[in-house]
Amino acid sequence: MNQEIKRINLNLTIARRSLYNFKLRSALALLGVFLGAFSLIVVSSLAGSLSLKTKMEINKLGENLLIIKGGIIKHFGAKARLFGEANNLTIDDAKSVLHGSKFLKRVSSSSSTTMPVRYGEKVLSSMLVVGVLSNYPHARSFYPQKGRFISKNDNDNLSKVVVLGASAAYKIFGDKNPVGKYILLRRAPCLVIGIMEEKGADISGADQDSQIFIPLNTLLRRFVNKNFIGTIYAQAANEESIPFAKKEIESILRHRHKIRAGEKDDFTVIDLKDVMALKTQATDMITVLGKISAVISFLIGGIGILSIMILIVNERKIEIGIRRAVGAKKRDIIFQFLMESSIVSLGGGVIGVVSGFVTSLIIYKVSGLPFNISLNGLVFSFIASVTVGILAGIYPARKAIAICPVDVIRS
Repeated sequence: MNQEIKRINLNLTIARRSLYNFKLRSALALLGVFLGAFSLIVVSSLAGSLSLKTKMEINKLGENLLIIKGGIIKHFGAKARLFGEANNLTIDDAKSVLHGSKFLKRVSSSSSTTMPVRYGEKVLSSMLVVGVLSNYPHARSFYPQKGRFISKNDNDNLSKVVVLGASAAYKIFGDKNPVGKYILLRRAPCLVIGIMEEKGADISGADQDSQIFIPLNTLLRRFVNKNFIGTIYAQAANEESIPFAKKEIESILRHRHKIRAGEKDDFTVIDLKDVMALKTQATDMITVLGKISAVISFLIGGIGILSIMILIVNERKIEIGIRRAVGAKKRDIIFQFLMESSIVSLGGGVIGVVSGFVTSLIIYKVSGLPFNISLNGLVFSFIASVTVGILAGIYPARKAIAICPVDVIRS
């Protein structure tokens, strides 16, 4: 046992000295493996981070949420487009959806418009004013940070009260506490009763903190004089109920809107899980391309190690012949060259993993993406590095043991 350990240590020492003597070649050999591990870590980590960000954006809109819009929406997301906008959703539609589906927990109607807002000498020419019901915070997972939200009585009495988004409050009042003060929507004085928590932009890119919330009936009756609404938020009982709830909603609305079989819907039911799947398709493509480039880099690294190890064998024929002549076994020569190629490959892999990790941290810091490090990428980089080193060292090792000590001594 001690003899085997001494033999391994001797081979390790010879391998280190050999790599040190061929520093430039060793550095060039590990470059391909370094690039493979680096690209794999960066791409895998960023893909996971983007996927995590997408989930966070989905959660910002609300838990198990289905969004019903009048008209036909395509490409919902960063470049949402509304085709054939229809003013055909009503509060009665929302009530029918709630009472007609056994898979829904709550339904909240909403409508919006832009208005000029004034407080004292400060005038904001165009602010998004959203009419909502009292259950809006629960449907959207969006709650007041200060003061209170709109109540059922506010809606029933057409009260002129508002709740400000965090950014809207700062734009109008600065650092002052706006609760209890009046602002003018157009020319109507409205009492500020609360400020919403910070929410940020949703998955469509809209800033949810720059909105002003007002009772839905107040908006419809006192400001815009309309009977239709723009959006219905339907919250499913659980995640498994979402597809069933979507089918029921479509059936209910088609019946209410008298849409015949074969005719297109005049509304759109948006399943946020489908939206997330669409947004992750691009991320998945980037991940696949990144992994392909990593595999190519590993292959190039393996070929580089193979070619340089062959050169090293040719230049060390005398050393190999003398070692064989004084009693070194074939397995010692094989072990030595496999170890040299593995050390080069694993060294490139470790440097690539560390560099990829640091680069990912810098990207997260600069871009504000959520932190994520791919454990699968780490494991695969390690396995690939070792595998490439062993495979690249097999042929040079076989070439080394084919050297005849007698021929070397004669030469």
